[in-house]
Amino acid sequence: MRLSRKSDYALRAVKHMANLPTGKLGSINSVSEAETIPREFLAKILKDLTRSGILVSYQGVTGGYRLAKVPKDVTFLDVIEAIDGPIHLNLCTEDSGCRCEQYKTCQLKAFWENQEVAFKKALGKEHFGKYRKGRSK
Repeated sequence: MRLSRKSDYALRAVKHMANLPTGKLGSINSVSEAETIPREFLAKILKDLTRSGILVSYQGVTGGYRLAKVPKDVTFLDVIEAIDGPIHLNLCTEDSGCRCEQYKTCQLKAFWENQEVAFKKALGKEHFGKYRKGRSK
């Protein structure tokens, strides 16, 4: 499994937003430049993050984006799933379920379910409050 480039950029953009002073908005240009993310791609990412409730968007000349919650309440899992959808480590763990002929007797299904739970738990514990420069975590 590999994290998508879009999710990687989204994590970097949210980290950037978490480090903005209270009340300050991040513009597409400032985030793009600071995090070296292509501007056009970033615009799509920020729209997805806004739609999912992670960011709040402000229109106009002085507009921009900010986190919708405090940084400690935004997890890596929130951001990744907002961009790529639900995380599944194996077809067997997807909601639609595995359709292979071994499904009912599969000895690996429980392993994949346990690994997925542990992985999501780890991503859910990692929050952006930890990545704020010069501030208490």
